[in-house]
Order: sequence, then structure tokens, then C-alpha cells
Amino acid sequence: MSKTYVFAGASSKTAIACAQLLQNKNNKVIGISTKEKTFAYDEFFQIENYAFGAFPKLNGAIDGLVYFPGTIQLKPFQRISEKDFIHDYQINSLGAVAFAQAYLPDLKNGTTPAIVFISSVAAQTGMPFHSSIAMAKAAIEGLTKALAAELAPGIRVNAIAPSLSNTPLAEKFINSPEKLEASEKRNPLKKVGEACDLANAIAFLLGEEAAWISGQILPVDGGMGTLKLL
Repeated sequence: MSKTYVFAGASSKTAIACAQLLQNKNNKVIGISTKEKTFAYDEFFQIENYAFGAFPKLNGAIDGLVYFPGTIQLKPFQRISEKDFIHDYQINSLGAVAFAQAYLPDLKNGTTPAIVFISSVAAQTGMPFHSSIAMAKAAIEGLTKALAAELAPGIRVNAIAPSLSNTPLAEKFINSPEKLEASEKRNPLKKVGEACDLANAIAFLLGEEAAWISGQILPVDGGMGTLKLL
């Protein structure tokens, strides 16, 4: 049976990879982005921002929501301004809340509906210069668990927690052979993730294969958050 999924941050490389997976199984994917359309979504809406009240009204039941917008702002703690902290929190955390609230009534009418959020390995693993993004993503993990409890048993809510991946958001950290090699060496599996790695995990959490999984944070990080190799 064909299902309908809605992606916020639909112009991201990971969102597009996930949309392709779902469309290949004859599902409908609706994209929402602050950027122009770059992929053949079944429907597409360009919006000004991901704030409360900014999301378009959709017609019909929704079977899954995924919130992709995020930031990677790495600075020493004393150089992170109040504006920086607020910016990261608004995009990563409050935007996810606004998105979920906007479509929760439609989601309740879906078939085995699910929500997937995007956290970060930095939310549970202490890393230098990550204080702002770690705070914002830790809020996403708290939201995931609280919302999973509140919406059970009708709606499943999970999140993935990736490490550094080869996407435009992380480009400045891997945009030279030297930077890429250094990032690969830091990872237990000696690689930087690809958009397809994240997309596969998200599609899994949306699907029937994950029908008994809710309130979980799935690491997609090459072992970065749990392994330390000698």
C-alpha cells in the first residue's frame, strides 16, 4: 500500500536520497524547503523559514514526517554568542516542534504513522567546540522520547544520531584530501558517512520493519559514539 511522507528540509542531500528510496517503493513524498526545488518530489512547497505557522496546509492523511534541517557551528565555548545558541536551537529544535505540531492531526489519520528526527553523535558524546549544537540536538533527543511516550501506541517517534557525513552541511570539514583523511582516521570504521547511510536508517525507521521500535535514538556514526580503538 502506498504511503505519504512529508519532509522538511527537503533540499538536503540526505532528504533527497531518502525520498528516492521511498518513491522507488511507490510511496508519495512531499517536500518542504526554504530553498528552491531540486528534486522530483510528488509535491513541493517553498517556505520562508521553519517557524511556527510557516508550514503549508496539506490535504489528506500523512504516514510519516522527517525533519532534516540542521546546523554545524563549531566554535570554542567562549566565542559562541547568545545569538549563535538561539540560532542553533531555533533551527534544530524549535523548527522540529513546529513541523510536528503542524501535521500531527494529519499524521493521526495515517496508516501506522511515524516521525523521525535528526540528532547528532555530539548529543551524547562530549566533543570540543560542540557545545551549541550538542545542546540543540540533546533537546531533539528529549523531544523524541517524550513525544514517543505521549503519542504511543498510535504514532512511533524515533531519531537517528549521525556522525560527520559527506553532505553539503559538512562540506567545510572535508573539502580537502587532508581534511577528509583526518576525519576518516577519527572514525572507528575509518570512513565518513554518506547520505545513503543516513537515508537507509531513516527509511527503516519509517517502515513496517520498525513497527516495534519507538522512543529510540539510532546511532548512524560508524561507531564514533561508542567505540574507542587502540
